[in-house]
Amino acid sequence: MTTKFQMLGLGVMSLVLGVSLSVSTAYAETESSKARGGQLYDKWYAMIGASAPDNMHPLYPANGKYASKPQSNWRCKECHGWDYQGANGAYKSGKHATGIKGIDGAAGRNADEIVALLKAPEHGYGDKLSDADLQDLATFINAGQVNMDNYVDRASKKPLGGDMAKGAAYYNTMCAQCHGRDGKQPKGMKSFGKQMGNPWEVMHKILNGQPDSDMPALRALERQVVVDIMSHLTTLPE
Repeated sequence: MTTKFQMLGLGVMSLVLGVSLSVSTAYAETESSKARGGQLYDKWYAMIGASAPDNMHPLYPANGKYASKPQSNWRCKECHGWDYQGANGAYKSGKHATGIKGIDGAAGRNADEIVALLKAPEHGYGDKLSDADLQDLATFINAGQVNMDNYVDRASKKPLGGDMAKGAAYYNTMCAQCHGRDGKQPKGMKSFGKQMGNPWEVMHKILNGQPDSDMPALRALERQVVVDIMSHLTTLPE
């Protein structure tokens, strides 16, 4: 027979378990680490307030378009692409082509193994990024990549299944204060109308934010919100 004290004890235990699970869930949050890793992937030296290296990245091809520009060839995206597919993706041809494979094959790989690769002499980040930086970058690589072929049509470069009307509402309430209703702000930034010529870069930055800026990362939102925003961006003037 269950007494009042036993019932009270069960109630307290349930409350404790509920609080414990809630706390565990809070501490399990990794979206911010993925977003920060995505910004490091974009332009790590801007993220940490450092200058770009003076010499060409060890793995960048000597005949590459940006061989003489370390500020470009040391960016992860320059070889592996905004769609993370490297030579098999948008960078398989054109001025950014290097013949280097993407990071998509590293999705799900052990983070410690990824950190070891980043620290190795071939990649050369061991003396440039802190342990926390390397961990965030590894978290983005192993758990933060998005298969953009599910959201962007590769042939037309248009968002797939976006709702322009909803995208306008999202953009005008979350983005326009900094970027303007016409998508031409801040000054010096290429307008969104033109940027949508590279939808993979746009999606990466919406998800992860812009390095060394106040632009928020929206990766914690449903992917459909991001696609809707991108659909609205296609309507903005170039």
